Amino acid sequence: MRSSSARLLATAVVTSLTSLALVAAPAATAAPPAAPAVAAKAAAKDKDPFYRYDGSKPLSAYAPGDVLKTRTLTYHFAGIPTPVKAVQLLYRTTDAKGRPAANVTSVVRSIKGDSGKALSYQSFYDSLDPEHAPSRAIAGDVSLGGSIATIESLLLTPALLQGYNLVIPDTEGQEAHFAAGPEYGTNTLDSIRAATRSPETGMGSGTRFGLAGYSGGAIATNWAAALAPAYAPEVDKKLVGFTEGGILANPAHNLKYVGGSLSWGGIIPMAVLGIARSYEIDLKPYLNDYGVKLVAKLERASIINVFAQYPGLSWKKIAKPEYADPNSVPEYVTAVNKVNLGSAATPTVPGYIVQGNAGIGEGTFSNHPGIGRGDGVMVTGDVQALARQYCDTGNTAITYKQHNFLGHFGAAVPWMPTGLAWLNDRFEGKPAPSDCDRIPEGNSLEPQKPAPRS
Repeated sequence: MRSSSARLLATAVVTSLTSLALVAAPAATAAPPAAPAVAAKAAAKDKDPFYRYDGSKPLSAYAPGDVLKTRTLTYHFAGIPTPVKAVQLLYRTTDAKGRPAANVTSVVRSIKGDSGKALSYQSFYDSLDPEHAPSRAIAGDVSLGGSIATIESLLLTPALLQGYNLVIPDTEGQEAHFAAGPEYGTNTLDSIRAATRSPETGMGSGTRFGLAGYSGGAIATNWAAALAPAYAPEVDKKLVGFTEGGILANPAHNLKYVGGSLSWGGIIPMAVLGIARSYEIDLKPYLNDYGVKLVAKLERASIINVFAQYPGLSWKKIAKPEYADPNSVPEYVTAVNKVNLGSAATPTVPGYIVQGNAGIGEGTFSNHPGIGRGDGVMVTGDVQALARQYCDTGNTAITYKQHNFLGHFGAAVPWMPTGLAWLNDRFEGKPAPSDCDRIPEGNSLEPQKPAPRS
């Protein structure tokens, strides 16, 4: 790919972003579409045969990361084709319950023809609808929820211009298992495996990778780094480091932290529904009538459909009175402990972690004992504790940057350029700096314990 094509891509995304903002701005505040319309739309798009594994052998016959299908197409921005080509791979991976699954990743080859370095970028598309995944937007699908993955093209353009190969997995899988961290991690690691096994990508066993992601993308990034030594040791050897911001460390704390938030309350039913879907939990016995209706309404929702649209929402408002404490739901305790990064292994590679701490500016005012404040949706004390835990368990190559005057959205602005610069240094072989002697102790990341019903 010539440099002129890259410049055309940059021009295309900027021009298209302006158009997208004009078109999508009124829709972002509109009510979600009625359930029948959403179901019909999903059924129509699911006819794309590329996303279905239809081979004669069972998926279990393939190794994680094996390529099942390959296609090359034009990279789209808001449905507009650009001069850039993307290779999409259907590959075998592992879901939240440890079962074989198929997933899709998208690869954009380096404009410099360098097969030696790649950026695995995990999107923050945060959705309960698989149609909002990055691969769908790249293929040309246009949707409100998918606009997040589309806009992220702007974040990826600098990496492309610097010569990185880009690997962009659909981290939530084909069932949109929102907030199921371990599955995000296996989807990411097997995406890297697939990218290096496919001759069409130009990469191979000698390609080194950096992991990057913010918010929902940070979930995938951190879990991939944590799972890599045991789940994909050959991938772990290729990793130069991970950079992330706004990470979900201990979801049980987040559930309480965002309760009552003016902006982030709507994430509660999304996260609960995503984890319940991932681990096949029936929520209905624990929800009140409002909770049942709300969960049904949000079955295909994106973060765009809930942000600032459910002010003051909390777990207590959707649960039956006897389950006012979420820890009184046994299945919840089991599942939330599975997605607690504090119980996962320590990554073996350097990390660059960014966290905002001005959540009050985003409408989250809570300050519960043992939880404290955060960026509006992510708990600062939990992120501190996770970084501190990595330092204390042998990985001292951890950089931690806290922005006390920025919320979740604000902290994303400095994260990407500084994180990419940090990764550049790792690829150049420079020693990773350490903030281990300056990171606060933070909160407890111990697993949740069951509580009696009220």
